[in-house]
Amino acid sequence: MYSEDIDNFSNILCEPVAAYSRNCRQLSLFEPAQVETLQTDIKVVELFAGVGGFRIGLERASERFKTIWSNQWEPSTKRQDASVIYCRQFGMAGHSNEDINLVDVDEIPDADILVGGFPCQDYSVATTLKNSGGIEGKKGVLWWQIHRILRNHKNPPKCLMLENVDRLLGSPASQRGRDFAIILASLSDLGYCVEWRIINAAEYGMPQRRRRTYMFAFKKDMPIVGSVTNPESWLKAEGIMACAFPAEPSSSPISVFKIKGDLSEVSANFNKGKSTSPFKNSGIMIDRTVSTVALTPFYEGPVITLGDILVPEEQVPQSFFISNDDVPKWAYAKGSKSEKRINKTTGFEYNYSEGAMAFPDRTDMPSRTIITGEGGASPSRFKHVVLTPSGRYRRLLPIELERLNMFPDNHTVGTSDVRRAFLMGNALVTGIVERIGLEYLKKFSN
Repeated sequence: MYSEDIDNFSNILCEPVAAYSRNCRQLSLFEPAQVETLQTDIKVVELFAGVGGFRIGLERASERFKTIWSNQWEPSTKRQDASVIYCRQFGMAGHSNEDINLVDVDEIPDADILVGGFPCQDYSVATTLKNSGGIEGKKGVLWWQIHRILRNHKNPPKCLMLENVDRLLGSPASQRGRDFAIILASLSDLGYCVEWRIINAAEYGMPQRRRRTYMFAFKKDMPIVGSVTNPESWLKAEGIMACAFPAEPSSSPISVFKIKGDLSEVSANFNKGKSTSPFKNSGIMIDRTVSTVALTPFYEGPVITLGDILVPEEQVPQSFFISNDDVPKWAYAKGSKSEKRINKTTGFEYNYSEGAMAFPDRTDMPSRTIITGEGGASPSRFKHVVLTPSGRYRRLLPIELERLNMFPDNHTVGTSDVRRAFLMGNALVTGIVERIGLEYLKKFSN
């Protein structure tokens, strides 16, 4: 089912959301009913849930993972498409469609693990709060909402699974690594140890070249902390990430350092004046002591390519094919350039250059990273284009974008094709979460 078939359905589906957005005094769009759990279940809270990537990955790992509460809110839009899709796929029980800044911590039930792909923003500390004993980040920065929940909850989760862009370890450009240092220090101050790894999904057989930072944190009072006697062995062979995502045998030196000072001092001074971040692609932090090392992925299993996930040409709607007249426009957008351009505002003339991108995209390897602007028919440098067996060029279907993130087919049906592409551009590769979930079961579930 594609946009030309579902416009009416989409409008009906999302009307309650539009009505809610017009009346912000309403506390919640969906009834916060409780999810039934067994004693052996692992209770999950999912923040910044999108259309449920963490949930899908964990539920594939084991039916013991039960998401008992979730929150998804899209600011500055009347249509809460992601939240509606989430509820249609998983049900409304335990779902919150409210700005997380306004959610009372007491509304969030006790859970074993908190998961979420929090937005990449500026994490700097604006001020120290005298009376609350906490800290305050810049306005609207959602990391501090995770911090608020962990700090104020009467029974915070023992484990966390978090995702962010790979450049988090080196941001901001003016103070490399500061943002990640703030996150690590704040979690340490709340009693967590943190392991991380930058993972490219394609390097472990998955169908998309998508690099992201994944963090797994656990409370310092958990028995497993006693197993981390040798951080180097943990990072290279024994830890959650090492077992889920094996690396080549490595003699690379491990770097060890301490993150010092309160959070405002970390924000102001960490790595100041240095041109590179001290954080490598793998690491662990215990009691603010960081051990970090650069590792190379090792994988010998099957690989899913872009060609493997394509639907047969005869099933592709005509609107996804590129006309002969438009092919040169796409070729220009993706081609190399060295030309003079003029700034329309200032009239300043400058030299513009960029390298060529593959046109069409190769189908014998995993795809390039999906971005939020993937949807729509207009020529673009970054949208995917494949060549069909009949010799025609076409864009990717929403169902194919879902497959590149390892979502179920038609998971995002219920909104426009452009919005479906946007939602997949914001999503994660669920196979990564599934692998981490399997290692969690081995090391923590007892």
